[in-house]
Amino acid sequence: VKRLEQARQGAGKERPDLKPVGRVVARGQAADADRDHQTDPAERPADENADLTVVGTMTSAAPSAPSDAGDDGPTSQRRFLEIDRLALREAGLMPPEDEEGLLVEQFRHIKRPIVAHAFGRRATKIKEGRLVMVGSALSGEGKTFTCINLALSIAREHGVHVVLVDADVAKPHITRMFGLENEPGLLDALEDPDAFDRSELVIETDVPGLSVVPAGRPRASATELLSSERMEALLTAYRHDDAERLILFDSPPLLQTPEARVLASLVGQIALVVKAGKTPQHAVLDAIGMLDEDKAVNLILNQARSAGTSGYGYGYGYGYGYGHGSRGAEGGEQRSA
Repeated sequence: VKRLEQARQGAGKERPDLKPVGRVVARGQAADADRDHQTDPAERPADENADLTVVGTMTSAAPSAPSDAGDDGPTSQRRFLEIDRLALREAGLMPPEDEEGLLVEQFRHIKRPIVAHAFGRRATKIKEGRLVMVGSALSGEGKTFTCINLALSIAREHGVHVVLVDADVAKPHITRMFGLENEPGLLDALEDPDAFDRSELVIETDVPGLSVVPAGRPRASATELLSSERMEALLTAYRHDDAERLILFDSPPLLQTPEARVLASLVGQIALVVKAGKTPQHAVLDAIGMLDEDKAVNLILNQARSAGTSGYGYGYGYGYGYGHGSRGAEGGEQRSA
């Protein structure tokens, strides 16, 4: 947190409203599943899933009940995703069981202002606040790890249904890790909205309150599709379908892909993951400078070193702000977990 605060001081595009409001630390090692944005697609191996652990299994949920009208026709089955927690741990995307409680507590602090501003719970309700983007300046910051654990944490909230959308359409790690490559997803619906019912894209999981939307088949026109009126219409419809729904986007790195900038313009809140000791200060400032000043920006410091623990771990410093001169849901004072 100190490093981020010092980087902001004296910067030409300073965001004085971004103040650290929490610091939570646990030991461990977060996976960098998003690291391969640094690799040219032409140089990637033919099997892009070779280095990814599949942590989900698609099944069919119980058939829907026949209608009252006495329709004896075939009943439809809902797609259902079973998430393998052991595989998540082995892939470094969840901590060992004996450290899970501490990580859960960390993400309680991280999610609190996001949820508060999304629904106006003892805080200012932000326009489009139920649309939240998790991104980073560069690859390898631990963005996918953060996004998955943030989604799991928000799903524990009463009265909140979180939809995790894989919007990293060029490198859809969440789609691949959950084994959803062959399922219709976001880009498919944007390409041909008449071919898909939007509800079919939302795959329920065995985690109560958590659903997933895959990225869909990769397309060269991904940026144009994400910036289209169809995308705006789809997000509006998803919000109206469920007033308790919070949509969490796993985004590409801001400084490396044009899709991230498009997503940032659509959402109301942005969580920017910064890897301690790795992310250059100028990269963080450049990424923040690309964001509209009226956006609610959240800074999450990943793998920070903690006094009293050995080594680096799932360390998180958290900064929150929305609009110049505004303050976050938790106030602007620093405190420790």
